[in-house]
Amino acid sequence: MNHRVVSHDEWLAARTEFLAREKEFTRSRDELSRQRRELPWERVEKEYLLEGPNGKESLADLFEGRSQLIVYHFMFAPAWDAGCPHCSFWADNFNDVIVHLNHCDITMVAVSRAPYAKLAAYRKRMGWSFKWLSSADSDFNFDYQASFTDKEVAEKKAFYNFTTQNPGGSEREGTSVFYRDDDGNVFHTYSTYARGIDMTNTTYHYIDLVPKGRNEGDHPQHWVRRHDEYK
Repeated sequence: MNHRVVSHDEWLAARTEFLAREKEFTRSRDELSRQRRELPWERVEKEYLLEGPNGKESLADLFEGRSQLIVYHFMFAPAWDAGCPHCSFWADNFNDVIVHLNHCDITMVAVSRAPYAKLAAYRKRMGWSFKWLSSADSDFNFDYQASFTDKEVAEKKAFYNFTTQNPGGSEREGTSVFYRDDDGNVFHTYSTYARGIDMTNTTYHYIDLVPKGRNEGDHPQHWVRRHDEYK
């Protein structure tokens, strides 16, 4: 890399100046998070049954006694033999944080359309322990903008990331959040897709600190492989 090199005093001055911008960003992010928490909710009226290690469970069951639920929409179509390598990159960040989430009244799971047997086999291959469920027998993925019909894919026109666009395939990435009240009512509080899930990938936050950054050019994540496929 051919990069500008300066004295320590010049480096410190530039870094101090940039710190003010970082602090401004932090304050803006805190404010955005506050506004996110104040968004209106919608009641989940449909009964979704998902299949996981405990058999069939409803969306309400997935809270496991907690009031908040995070669902990662993991791209794994029924016909695929392995999960999306990019979602796998995200999933490598899940295991060790879930115990901390649990102690903040949050349950976290992943949901895909592939049959549960495929999910379980792939989870074993990847060495993951987070709870992963199949929505193969429900409309869950379609209702929460994570899967699309053959017609939508063929016509390159579907509702994804809160706009009508080409979904790019039958499955897309995303995260949805739900709340369960004391009476057992479940509410959809938030969903985010595409670049909106960046903040849940710890690896990218480290990569953003180093001189080369993501170094992806016009081909985002071209370097990403499943963690057991790197040479």
